Amino acid sequence: MKVRFSVTVLISLLLSLSASAQTSVTPRSQIAQIDQNKSAIIINGAGGEEEYATQFEKWTKDLGDALKQRYGFDPAKVKILTEKPADASTLKSTADEVRRTFGLLKSELQPNNVFFLFLIGHGSWDGKEAKFNLVGPDLPASEYNNLLNALPTRRVIVINMSSASGEFSKSLSAKGRVVITATRNGQETNATHFPGFFIDALNAADVDTDQDGHISVLEAFVYANRLTAEFYTRAGRLATEHALLEDNGDGVGHERVEGGEGLLARATYLDSLSLEQAAENIAIARLLRERTRLEGEIEQLIARKASLAEAEYEATLERLFIELAKVNRSIKQSGT
Repeated sequence: MKVRFSVTVLISLLLSLSASAQTSVTPRSQIAQIDQNKSAIIINGAGGEEEYATQFEKWTKDLGDALKQRYGFDPAKVKILTEKPADASTLKSTADEVRRTFGLLKSELQPNNVFFLFLIGHGSWDGKEAKFNLVGPDLPASEYNNLLNALPTRRVIVINMSSASGEFSKSLSAKGRVVITATRNGQETNATHFPGFFIDALNAADVDTDQDGHISVLEAFVYANRLTAEFYTRAGRLATEHALLEDNGDGVGHERVEGGEGLLARATYLDSLSLEQAAENIAIARLLRERTRLEGEIEQLIARKASLAEAEYEATLERLFIELAKVNRSIKQSGT
């Protein structure tokens, strides 16, 4: 009776552990050390309908939180322009404020700094010129290119997550610049889901696919692209957005790493971890993979219970749960 009670308790623990570990989006709890070498502008454009405006505001906040809390961006160097500023620290996303904010950056940035520009909202393309929708008059891609060219920094990452954003790759392509768009051309004009999945990628525990302890721009792009495709597949809908990455200066974006694309994005990290911190991340990722393996083995064992001798089943289940408990303890101690 004692053994059977223990097995029942173990199965209950399995169910609770499985429920808590289903999501791949598991942000780490500790605040990253601030890196003064990085700056960002997040522009949340005109939302139009209230549903979109609310969603864009949430994405803007979530993105800013991820940059400042997980990736070491100095809050003072993350400029946010939005349709409805909540306080004096946030600017209104008008063309004049965009120009003014970029003008200030010309004297704040240094050549060795890394600058990120994020665009969240709606876009448009009239067959000749691509624009990102702002409050009031919009700015075309060509003017964003001029604003970026005026900055002293040599490393620029532009992530335009709006509809019809694919045409921005042609206008913004340049040496030392990574350009990500949520769509592959100007004809994909439906509201995009890519922004939410890109933010999920920034917070995911398994986004470090090359297991070097760092999160690169390429890894975040690939992860978000996969989640976006899976969203449309699950919904049984034809995909209306296909994100592209361009980083070799030829003005042609790709959905996958090919044709010389991806090398700069792979070498550009969102985080600013030291070698020791990156090594710690590698160890944590190994623990998370081990937890997934053990949970899978336990589930398979339970499924085969009827074909096993009772003593063998209970001994194996107990051994696996002891191993799982040790792994979970190590993960908890790591702060994940």
